[in-house]
Amino acid sequence: MSDRQPVNLTEDEIAAVRSWVLLEDPHVLVLNKPSGLSSQGGRIKAHTLDDLLWAFMRSNGKRPELVHRLDRDTSGVILAAKTKPAAGFLGKALQAKRFRKTYLALLSAAPEPAAGTVETPLLRQEVGRESYMRAVTADTPGAQAALSRYRTLAKSEDGALVELDPATGRMHQLRVHMASIGRPMAGDARYGGALTFAGKAAPRLMLHAAKLVFPHPEGGYRTVEAPVPEDFEALKVAAGLG
Repeated sequence: MSDRQPVNLTEDEIAAVRSWVLLEDPHVLVLNKPSGLSSQGGRIKAHTLDDLLWAFMRSNGKRPELVHRLDRDTSGVILAAKTKPAAGFLGKALQAKRFRKTYLALLSAAPEPAAGTVETPLLRQEVGRESYMRAVTADTPGAQAALSRYRTLAKSEDGALVELDPATGRMHQLRVHMASIGRPMAGDARYGGALTFAGKAAPRLMLHAAKLVFPHPEGGYRTVEAPVPEDFEALKVAAGLG
């Protein structure tokens, strides 16, 4: 799959990435990515998930390739292809919007209405070495169409648990869309989210890729779900959200 040189991984790194496997067959590899790990190259000089895929290198020197990305602080389901034909098939399926991604997020208050759609266009901006997305009007030069669906699953005086479905795949889309309706995600300091939730620290973005439904190279669809991380679950319980 890859002509790049293998990355030297420690035994602990190999054990860790192998422990994240949710589904593996001859064609695909699905992992539960932890928060704080970049999907691919960034400014931080540390191994990315892309690097860690060398733990699955085959005898021919090839290894899986990521089909899509998650933000560094987003946890959850991420898909890799194990063969070149699978990569081609899944890449085309992704472009054709045949993937269904479901996320969970913690918000300081429930959206109003409790369920709905956000269709605000987004504009990518570079500020120093950082990339941001900004909600803009449709006539803004460079604006990209974006559509997100949301549904409140539980709410209390301390916050809300929402389910999110991005119909488009813009960078930071869900984060910016929820912030645009006055409901930034807990821990998302970049887009106005508080670093506390239900009286407890929320030191990182509380966004989790909970489920992925995707067409399989052998036919039909596969559904893979990832349990929420312990810190997400603890804040959810602290807010009385089940």
